[in-house]
Amino acid sequence: MFHVVLYQPEIPPNTGNIIRLCANTGAQLHLIEPLGFELDDVRLKRAGLDYHEYAEVRQHTSFDSFLLGVQPKRLFGLSTKGKRNVFDVVYQPGDAFIFGPETRGLPQELREGLGEDFVLRLPMQPTNRSLNLANAVSVVVYEAWRQQGFAGAE
Repeated sequence: MFHVVLYQPEIPPNTGNIIRLCANTGAQLHLIEPLGFELDDVRLKRAGLDYHEYAEVRQHTSFDSFLLGVQPKRLFGLSTKGKRNVFDVVYQPGDAFIFGPETRGLPQELREGLGEDFVLRLPMQPTNRSLNLANAVSVVVYEAWRQQGFAGAE
């Protein structure tokens, strides 16, 4: 229903937790290389537990190859530099959400390519830098899925 895109993720447990999230919500996970770990990393497997077989995970050699192969309906970037609140958007099935690497965030050129209306921000206390990647992905995916009436859930 939705696409979660991790652009050059660096921390295996975050990706493992996101694999588990995608398995439980029906979202597809896309990993954009280079990755900061190997997909057989024990920390990745531990965080994802046994959910790897239930999640649809695709690896892409570049952002352009993701766009060409998936052709998402709409693509939203998540960034602390976004101006638009993630809760002010009406999401549609097929939307994709791209998140940057944990230590650097979504690169400026990707944010600029998306356009200001498609770069979203999670509300936070003004003195804090950001949420953990897996937590941020969870908030966005569940809000988008909630808007769809949790389609496919029991």
